[in-house]
Amino acid sequence: MGKVVEIKVPDIGDFKDVEIIDVLVKAGDTVKPEDPLITLESEKASIDIPAPQAGKVKGIKVKKGGKVSQGDAIMDLEVDEGEAAKPADKPAKSEDKAPAAQTKATTVPAAAPGDADINCQLLVLGSGPGGYTAAFRAADLGLDVVMVERYAELGGVCLNVGCIPSKALLHAGQVIEEAEAFAEHGISFGKPKIDLKKLASFKDGVVGKLTGGLVQLAKKRKVRVVQGTGQFSSPNTLTVEGEGGKQVIGFEQAVIAAGSQSVKLPGFPWDDDRVMDSTGALMLKDIPKRLLVVGGGIIGLEMACVYDALGAKVTVCELSKDLMPGADRDLVKPLEKRIKGRYEAIYMGTKVAKAEAGKQGVKVWFEGGKAPETDTFDRVLVAVGRSPNGKKVNAEAAGVQVDERGFIAVDKQMRTNVPHIFAIGDIVGQPMLAHKASHEGKVAAEVAAGEKSHFDARAIPSVAYTHPEVAWMGLTETEAKDKGVEYTKGVFPWAASGRAISVGGESGLTKLLFDEHGRVIGAGIVGPNAGELIGETVLALEMGADMEDIGLTVHPHPTLSETICFAAEVAHGSVTDLIAPKRK
Repeated sequence: MGKVVEIKVPDIGDFKDVEIIDVLVKAGDTVKPEDPLITLESEKASIDIPAPQAGKVKGIKVKKGGKVSQGDAIMDLEVDEGEAAKPADKPAKSEDKAPAAQTKATTVPAAAPGDADINCQLLVLGSGPGGYTAAFRAADLGLDVVMVERYAELGGVCLNVGCIPSKALLHAGQVIEEAEAFAEHGISFGKPKIDLKKLASFKDGVVGKLTGGLVQLAKKRKVRVVQGTGQFSSPNTLTVEGEGGKQVIGFEQAVIAAGSQSVKLPGFPWDDDRVMDSTGALMLKDIPKRLLVVGGGIIGLEMACVYDALGAKVTVCELSKDLMPGADRDLVKPLEKRIKGRYEAIYMGTKVAKAEAGKQGVKVWFEGGKAPETDTFDRVLVAVGRSPNGKKVNAEAAGVQVDERGFIAVDKQMRTNVPHIFAIGDIVGQPMLAHKASHEGKVAAEVAAGEKSHFDARAIPSVAYTHPEVAWMGLTETEAKDKGVEYTKGVFPWAASGRAISVGGESGLTKLLFDEHGRVIGAGIVGPNAGELIGETVLALEMGADMEDIGLTVHPHPTLSETICFAAEVAHGSVTDLIAPKRK
């Protein structure tokens, strides 16, 4: 009979009170040296505690869900007399995993190959808000970073052909509409004269300032930028093809930030430049007399606002029964009411079956709703969503699993199923928003640099920069009803706000939702600058604020921000700016 030795948690670095997520053996099992006994998981890593020597498990002193630190006893092991004298304090093996990705971790080399043209500690594929945030944060933490960008300018879709240029044009459109509205108030500017070349130059100038700034930030941080199309060629190499030819980049760790692209519906003549996606619409080649916008979501409605302000007759076609699916109807109603009086037509529950290019324009065939069977437009903008680029980077060559739609699963540390490769932004799933990507990029960079970090946003705000703006965050009222969630609602109509009336925003409203404890769980705002205002409600949710916290916070007067305070007071029953408040 052998001798029984007590197996303890060996040196596991600076980890303390680490949770046991699995006990891998039971009493009576025979183990060999290095066989895993239990698995621990901290925010930073999953750690297998191996058997220091061969033997038979006599008793287990821990259980799944418990917590241990270095030196804690975990089990008794019966070993041969000769083996018992051997030390049992070999350091644990640590292997970062991706449990939330629901994929089996892939074992790959952790070091960059020596035969690459360029070697780095961290490779970032893509330079959008997520990519450049990851690259810059990692560089600040001391990593040697290479960032690969397909296009000549940094910034990705958002800065070059998305968020930034569209907001520049939306601002121009708002100026036109405000000047038009003030004719009724004694200030008349006359009909605007639009110089498309100068307007495009203004838009490009805004983009140029930001992308140029990114170049300088990269240089200051010594982040090397490689231009070209990158595809993985192994778990530790990326092959980049650009104007200078082909080169191989070797990396120890990588962040996939390759983003998404506009969905191109079948049945449209995409070889005709009169059929546009959102990128084409931002080129401002001309102002069509009649424009059809296919898709009544955020992107479609934003571009509809731009072209309407510039003088086009706009028709919107949306497949679902409502504009801006995902937002509560009371938030969309002021926008819908306004554009119904301005646009040529809005067709709900309607599909564009096909389109053909002709001399007179683009002829389309409608199905469903109250649309005519056919109509012809000078231009057609297709804005029905975006698809991730997961299938375009040859991620499989690195062992990274990509689903049939092109999404890559990750855990809260943004790790894929391959522990040293991360993914962020549109490519990891909804919502496809730049501000989500940038926060994910920071998490990925910090984890890659050995920091304890994970993505744990309780709410991610959505904003439509339409006229008026629509913004929401957290639980929507529609979702609450569908899920049977009990809530208290406070709504403050902007018709009672002096500031809103003075800026023409009296059709707006601010809505807050609270749980049974009075804490904020959701919010929605429609009106001028709703996108700026929604941030306060996100902070309130993240901090666990309740209706009294918000109502007792002194807001400046007269402002639009105080409508958030008033909405909380409505829910609390203490509002004085409306008649007959709720009594408590």
